[in-house]
Amino acid sequence: MIRRKELDQDLEVLRSLLRQMGEHVVHALEEAVVSLKTLDAVKAQQIVKDDAKLNAMEEEIMDIGSRLIVTQQPVAKDLRRILVAFKISSDLERMGDLALDVAKVTLRLQGQELIKPLIDIPQMADLVQVMIEESITSYLDENTDLAYKMAKDDDQVDQFYSRIITELYGYIASNPETLSQALLLTLVARYIERIADHATNIGESTVYLVTGRRPDLNQ
Repeated sequence: MIRRKELDQDLEVLRSLLRQMGEHVVHALEEAVVSLKTLDAVKAQQIVKDDAKLNAMEEEIMDIGSRLIVTQQPVAKDLRRILVAFKISSDLERMGDLALDVAKVTLRLQGQELIKPLIDIPQMADLVQVMIEESITSYLDENTDLAYKMAKDDDQVDQFYSRIITELYGYIASNPETLSQALLLTLVARYIERIADHATNIGESTVYLVTGRRPDLNQ
């Protein structure tokens, strides 16, 4: 009974850490896009500095989960909870790295003016922030319906991405001097699109946690 209580407490710590990681990633992406829109180097540098917090939370999850596997020898759904925590923390850490990459583009654009007002990229990022929040909620609530919604949302993100790339290539064709910045902005769109893919991965992990089967929601 004591071991069961200890296991439940540690599993709850894992859930709490994953929730905190999700909140961190949402904030990092939001701030990174704002830094890009305003070319705010101070804000971008803060995102770079804060990335260590996300890495530390991932390491804590790995340490707790590894200890539980060794000392508690969990089986069935308890083991899935730990394996899912490992996978989700890895996805969230990568999402944080991608938000960091957006901030680094801001730093590379210092001393320049944007070739165009950013409209689609922030809208795409807004949708992805919702995806991150919903993916974490699907995990915390073990809500497979919400998890499967990730696939539909990811399709919308892909449409944003295609539109942004087409527009930026048009800028390059008509204004070759915009090449360098336009290519950086295509990278930003790609980073945000990849974050959405990782949010979809979290949806897959939720389905695996509940059912024992891992669907492919990125098709």
